[in-house]
Amino acid sequence: MLLTLPIHDVQPATPRARLVRIDLAGRDFPYRPGQAVLIARHDYEARQPYSIAAAPEDAARDGWLELLVGFDETGSPGPHLTLDVGSLVDVEGPIGRFTFHAQPADAACAFIAGGTGIAPLRAMLRHALSSPNRRIGLLYSARTPGEFAFEQEWRELARQGRIEYRQTVTRDAPSDWIGRRGRIGASDLAPLVHDPSTMCFVCGPQALVHEVPKLLNDLGVARDRIRVEEWTAD
Repeated sequence: MLLTLPIHDVQPATPRARLVRIDLAGRDFPYRPGQAVLIARHDYEARQPYSIAAAPEDAARDGWLELLVGFDETGSPGPHLTLDVGSLVDVEGPIGRFTFHAQPADAACAFIAGGTGIAPLRAMLRHALSSPNRRIGLLYSARTPGEFAFEQEWRELARQGRIEYRQTVTRDAPSDWIGRRGRIGASDLAPLVHDPSTMCFVCGPQALVHEVPKLLNDLGVARDRIRVEEWTAD
């Protein structure tokens, strides 16, 4: 499916990313949690992939797609996009096989994200919340404390007891930072793996998606209970 749609609005997400809402203009856009779209400004051929950062039921209710768009050091998303409200973008998709496929019997799910790899996991997690009595954990790694996207959303869900939320930063953190520091280790994952049948979804930079499955295996999680997606923009 290829559509030309307007940008509804652009919101700050982190110092290096924006939450971009693309107006569906009343159209249906079915997709599975975790899938992506290819987008670029209208008539620009080199469309780039972005994971949809909201559950399908969110998009159907709100009438827009949410994308987490990273910026380079100059503050630009790249020549393929102009993020002015009302400007037109070409949207192709949905694409991708990194999707949430847990069954109702899968009572526990763990989501492990690095950087902007949180985008498809947000879609999955929000969809997973629709199943009652499901234990949901989120472990999120970012470079600094200011680079956690959707931070207030995660904290509120944790406060409500709907998810277990853990964080770690891999670079500089202020002295009052009370979360974990350093790369994700087995001790970070263990509290979210309630039993070997826990469904685990991992998305982020190359090192994270290569290391975390090994750590999960060591904790007793079988390979067929782990889904991974490498997302190069961190």
